[in-house]
Amino acid sequence: MAQCNNPMTGVSYLFKALPLLTKPGLKSFVLIPLMINIFFFSIGIYFAFDYFADFMDWALDTSGLWSWVAAIVDLVKPILYFFFGLVLLVLIFYTFSIVANIIAAPFNSLLAEATEKFVTGQSLDDTGSFKQILKDIIPTILMELKKLVYMILWSIPFLLMLFFIPIIGPIIWFLFTAWMMSLQYMDYPMGNHKLNFNQQRSLQGKQRLFSMGFGGVTMGASMIPIVNFIVMPTAVIAATLIWVEQYSESDI
Repeated sequence: MAQCNNPMTGVSYLFKALPLLTKPGLKSFVLIPLMINIFFFSIGIYFAFDYFADFMDWALDTSGLWSWVAAIVDLVKPILYFFFGLVLLVLIFYTFSIVANIIAAPFNSLLAEATEKFVTGQSLDDTGSFKQILKDIIPTILMELKKLVYMILWSIPFLLMLFFIPIIGPIIWFLFTAWMMSLQYMDYPMGNHKLNFNQQRSLQGKQRLFSMGFGGVTMGASMIPIVNFIVMPTAVIAATLIWVEQYSESDI
């Protein structure tokens, strides 16, 4: 199957998925992931606003610093305020996005299956019954936890770079987060085809720029108020379209 490594093509799939949210046969599968996402992002917004001032007071506290250092901090405080505020928002929204995805994972797998059936006209071997949901809950959540461990292990050095290496650190953190977003959402259609996490990473690594384009726009959309509520189901549909049009099991 023809493949593409253009990041803008990866970006386009999120927008390509939007019209499918309300299609008959899909909208019922969209509802549960949508409600889960609204719930967790509402909590994320609450924490972001509630703890923002306290975090900034701690981050920009100049007491105990040499006077000349404090003067420099006061001079660049608006820039630092914006930077640390952005970091806090990204961390909060990213954390709540991960939790929401873990809980919604079985339902997202069903949405991916329904989307694949809608665009190809072919059903997967196992249909999305309630019995199948119960059967898949534990394996699906275990896969989510494996991705979480992978993310945490790699997050540590990248977070250190984010805080201590100006300009380059935030760029590297953005690229890492974009990659993780792609891994997160591509897991649903790929997991439906029994690809394990290592196979998924290997397959997406062959189109890394494309994957980062998709993951980057998904992460960016998740930071936009109101829009972030529909990001999860839209990204699941987009990932399924990517699987159908850009990958196949023969690529493994």
